[in-house]
Amino acid sequence: MIDLQIIPFAIISIIMIGSSIMVVKSKEVVHSAFHCVITMMAAAGFYVLLNAQFIAVVQILVYVGAIGVMILFAVMLTTRNQEVE
Repeated sequence: MIDLQIIPFAIISIIMIGSSIMVVKSKEVVHSAFHCVITMMAAAGFYVLLNAQFIAVVQILVYVGAIGVMILFAVMLTTRNQEVE
């Protein structure tokens, strides 16, 4: 009999691995930052599966909220080279 916790673990693992690959492979920096936020949310999902809800909330507030917004502001405020490739 399969333990019922393996199903959410597998789903979160697939989301986390897929979004972390997209962080590296994405050509747009904004998309890369968005996938980074998804990866951090998946890490919070792992904490919930481990019954560490407080750590999951801190993960969401600090990393997803603050660091994700900081990365997006840094990307939006920097100038981009407009040459044609």
